[in-house]
Amino acid sequence: MSLRRPYLMFLGTAPDQLAAKTAQGIVHWRPDWCLGQLRLPGCKADLGIKDMTIAEAEKAGVKTVIVGVANRGGLLDESWIPGLVEALERGMDLASGLHKRLSDVPALKAAADKLGRQLADVRHPTREFSVGNGKKRRGKRLLAVGTDCSIGKMYTTLALEAEMKRRGLKADFRATGQTGIFIAGDGVSIDAVVSDFVSGAVEWLSPENDADHWDLIEGQGSLFHASYAGVSLGLLHGAQPDALVMCHEPTRAHMRGLPHYKLPDLQACIDANIAAARLTNPNVKLVGFSINTSALDAAASERYLKETAVKFALPAVDPLRTGVGPIVDQLLL
Repeated sequence: MSLRRPYLMFLGTAPDQLAAKTAQGIVHWRPDWCLGQLRLPGCKADLGIKDMTIAEAEKAGVKTVIVGVANRGGLLDESWIPGLVEALERGMDLASGLHKRLSDVPALKAAADKLGRQLADVRHPTREFSVGNGKKRRGKRLLAVGTDCSIGKMYTTLALEAEMKRRGLKADFRATGQTGIFIAGDGVSIDAVVSDFVSGAVEWLSPENDADHWDLIEGQGSLFHASYAGVSLGLLHGAQPDALVMCHEPTRAHMRGLPHYKLPDLQACIDANIAAARLTNPNVKLVGFSINTSALDAAASERYLKETAVKFALPAVDPLRTGVGPIVDQLLL
């Protein structure tokens, strides 16, 4: 589906900054597409762009309102509906990456049908997939994995794509989540695929290619997250990765949304991901660490990256602070 631009980022009542990660990702990677944000009372997130009402968005020329919230369960709050209906009435389309379909909300469906507006539910695939077959396919593939969800796997693969293309290498970002799809323009939201077909969907997303071409596959969840490990495992098998990048946030005390589960030890997480990936690629290897050090000051960040690199004898970077050049260097060895 094609979305009309520019966008208004709808944050609703997002309870914290991480709950607005979909909108934040679009603003970071496609700032020219985003004219403003709409926050309802109680919203605790801020994208650092202009606040707008629906009426102001209409005057500014906004064409699509993006529901930019990523919440547990992918639900659409009832309090958001009046504002979204107003956007349709003022000539704008709606797009969302939530599990709850916009088209399943009666008020939105009725308004869109009456007014001829588009309701784009990018999380829901519009095609069917085969089950995975695990057959070796030409080309190279990197998958971002992690100790938790919402930890920087998408940012890492997008940064790798940008750096590799800057060097003239053949590389493409492959989106597996709603935010990545908004940024890339296509992809498959893996967590909305029926479980038997997850690995097959990833095989379809990353088909055979030139021997020197890298597909940079966005990871999802974590093998250690009780809620999302199934998606992570299907990605590992379907991606058939030659290389893994381990993503980590060192200040988290527990898995996101699961205070009774501590974050796994890095070595344990490496071992589990390598073991699972070897089912479809016995030659898979870890090529580095992408560390989200946003909660650390500059000195602490530098120290943690150095300690991790020394401990594991592999590059450790923060995509936003240091860039990902050392990991690209590792891929070219």
